[in-house]
Amino acid sequence: MENGVIIFMKNVLVLIPVDDKHKKILEEKAPSASFTYADGKSVSPAHIQQAHIIIGNPPLSILKDCLSKNSSNLQWLQLQSAGVGEYAKILPENVVLTNASGAYGLAISEYMLGVLLELFKKLHLYRDNQLEAKWTYEGQVKSIYNSTALILGVGDIGSEFAKRLKALGAYTIGIRRRDLDKPDYLDELYTMEHLNELLPRADIVAMSLPETKLTEKIINRETLKLMKKDAVLINVGRGSAIDTDALCDALEIGQILGAALDVTDPEPLPKDHRLWKIKNAVITPHVSGGYSLQETYERILKICANNLEAYMTGNKLINVVNKSEGY
Repeated sequence: MENGVIIFMKNVLVLIPVDDKHKKILEEKAPSASFTYADGKSVSPAHIQQAHIIIGNPPLSILKDCLSKNSSNLQWLQLQSAGVGEYAKILPENVVLTNASGAYGLAISEYMLGVLLELFKKLHLYRDNQLEAKWTYEGQVKSIYNSTALILGVGDIGSEFAKRLKALGAYTIGIRRRDLDKPDYLDELYTMEHLNELLPRADIVAMSLPETKLTEKIINRETLKLMKKDAVLINVGRGSAIDTDALCDALEIGQILGAALDVTDPEPLPKDHRLWKIKNAVITPHVSGGYSLQETYERILKICANNLEAYMTGNKLINVVNKSEGY
């Protein structure tokens, strides 16, 4: 017993990259625990079996195997990602699942701003022209100022993007699953049932939705027809939220101005997929988050460390995932 709190020995498996400084931060939060450090390549079934707590995203194949054999001691899984995907589907009811929501808003919202300006200012076309040494004017451009942005998903990422657009003079409309307490950086707020009536108003449609049955192909052939001809579509959530074939058709015939995709369906995008060749599509290989920005890593580690301390002392965790809903 320590300070009136009963401390039980826990085996903590850490799968996120850590140096000595970050190891110290974690270990100070759980001084009675036994720590093992590995990564996605070196982690073994034995590591998974012995762990009461896992910090990071374990390989799904190993985790599934351990769970199916009832050979896991897992009590709590703290993901390094905001999305939970298959983890929510395979974990037993008695295993707590938390994510790193709140860590990615800075990096991903800046990425979204970058690709939006790329398409609005036709920088993708000028880059293509540069590679061919073409000094060619590509016509009029669009501005964020006085534009209308429809943001699907106003959690950490969507909210941070909305704040940046608002600061640049955009009119911001948010869509969220529930909770219609409108923050100052949104001019209007609705639930998803209003999507079809809002799409025709938007110059910018920005998506940061989780992967669920309700969000699958929410942008499809019919909803694309509702969008403005000079609208830009941005997706940083999950590729499954867009019907890729329908989007390719819309881009090729000029039904919308352009699309910026950090996530695709399928993912990775096959080398022979026609989306690669579409001039008004900006594609990146799911890099807007991750550890590309050091500040993102520091925020992930802080969430993990604070949750570890809370778990060890019997206090409330943040970012607990409702496994039945997938977020």
